[in-house]
Amino acid sequence: MSRREKLQVFVASGLFSAFFFALALAASPQLHARFHADAGSPDHECAVTLIATGKYEQADAPPVVVAPQPALVFEKIPALAPVWVPAPFFGARIFEHAPPALS
Repeated sequence: MSRREKLQVFVASGLFSAFFFALALAASPQLHARFHADAGSPDHECAVTLIATGKYEQADAPPVVVAPQPALVFEKIPALAPVWVPAPFFGARIFEHAPPALS
């Protein structure tokens, strides 16, 4: 085994042991309190509290901000011309009154 491979094995085993130690601290709050005096405070944040809350897998997504683009379709509005359109319900004027009363 070359010197580089030994270094890679040493670094990998160190990272795995640190992660498993953090998992053990996350599983045991009393053990976590031995390492951090303020482990019980609500504003305490460390690798153990991130693992315990489940936030170690991914970071928060950045906010999506899109700059407004000008609407080229409405850049020039044509002049409107008035047009008379007959109402379709004017033909039903005969139904405005009730039938004559039969007496």
